[in-house]
Amino acid sequence: MKEAKDIFNFSPLYTDLYQIAMGQAYLLDGTVEKPAVFDYFFRTIPFSGGYVIFAGLEPLLQALENLRFSPQEIDYLRKLNFQKTYLEYLESFRFEADIYSMREGEVVFPLEPVIRVEGRLFEAQLVETLLLNLVNYQSLIATKASRMRLAAGNRGLSDFGLRRAPAQGGFLASRAAIIGGFDSTSNILAAHFFDLEAAGTMAHSFIESHGDEFLAFQKFVEANPDRAVLLVDTYDTLSSGVPNAIKVAKELEKRGLRLKGIRLDSGDLAYLSKKARAMLDAAGLNYVRIVASNLLDEYVIKSLIDQGAPIDIFGVGTKLVTGVPDGALDGVYKLSVFDGQPRLKLSDNIIKTTLPGRKKVLRYSNGDGMFMADAICLADETSPARMYHPFDPEKSLDLSRYQGEELMVKVMEKGKRLKVESDVEAIAAYARERLALLPPEHKRFEYPHVYKVGLSQKLLTLRNDLIHQYRQTFEGG
Repeated sequence: MKEAKDIFNFSPLYTDLYQIAMGQAYLLDGTVEKPAVFDYFFRTIPFSGGYVIFAGLEPLLQALENLRFSPQEIDYLRKLNFQKTYLEYLESFRFEADIYSMREGEVVFPLEPVIRVEGRLFEAQLVETLLLNLVNYQSLIATKASRMRLAAGNRGLSDFGLRRAPAQGGFLASRAAIIGGFDSTSNILAAHFFDLEAAGTMAHSFIESHGDEFLAFQKFVEANPDRAVLLVDTYDTLSSGVPNAIKVAKELEKRGLRLKGIRLDSGDLAYLSKKARAMLDAAGLNYVRIVASNLLDEYVIKSLIDQGAPIDIFGVGTKLVTGVPDGALDGVYKLSVFDGQPRLKLSDNIIKTTLPGRKKVLRYSNGDGMFMADAICLADETSPARMYHPFDPEKSLDLSRYQGEELMVKVMEKGKRLKVESDVEAIAAYARERLALLPPEHKRFEYPHVYKVGLSQKLLTLRNDLIHQYRQTFEGG
């Protein structure tokens, strides 16, 4: 991975106005430097699925390490009428918090803290929007990519999504796609920056500009003999595109070269791929691979494979980088400790009531080594003997026979990154390794089994005591 000081040099103004406004209030009321703990977690799994792949940690840490206000940014805030003493405070601001996190590529589930930020109130509050922006999107795309990998099996997957991505989000979408299980990307900047495999074919305009499909194929292959994948659906796939590709492939063979593949980008992909495969094989071109694209997702990929479509590589764009049908992961960032005291957000809906205190997550596996359950505990707890359903205390699980694996580790100390895996391929390998340990009933597309996430008795008691205390206060008022 290349140096990220330019790519991830985010401005501290890359946030919502209320973060800056709250900072001024914190300074004026004397709480700006008081210690605080915030948790990042999500409540709902996207795509009606059974898990989420955590992605975005390394870009986040790099961004935080470089976070500071420039003179120009201070001047802008001055125009917004922020006070002189506050602007002087911001001039010397550096992010100096500690961060604990699950490993990037981890399989994660609702309610459990994935990242914990411990620092001064202002700095921990300021980074909320940046953290949510980087982690929510990349985790969404990595999860979508993972589902497509489950559907595709060992067939190739290539990210074609840059042109449909949310502006520069396409750069990180390519990274997340690889973490989720893709093999390559057409995004050459992401391929260069993250040391990924770059892949691409050709556009219809190249063929149209020549006016003659066979000539266009010849010219493209002459210029790109070692990576030629010919787009065969500009005019007529089976009557023109594939026959012309076969002729070009035969010319290449005479020069000791091989055509890499053909691409289908429209029509009945199952039917056309079968016909094209038969034509290629009949011409002795069994080595020429078939690439298919055109609004693919995990369900279309699964359907094509179930139909016996001989497609070697799926090029996926729109439905990958836009996270169709959900579009966003509902990750949130909530205060859990302030000035040494546990805090929670109260709600009439218990699902929206947050979990107080410094917490950790322990993962338990069954006798076969497969993931069984996660317990959310207070950070200073040993492994609990039993965990309880977050919203139904009548449901519990005996953990006394199992040893929990602690998932959160310190990844940043006083604003400086500790040793964290930055190689995208290594993160992707870890994601594959962990997902393989998740039982298949949690990975199916239709009605996946709900993975067990529970609370330790101490955490459950702390939450319930605080709820009771807050309600007594309100009723007394």
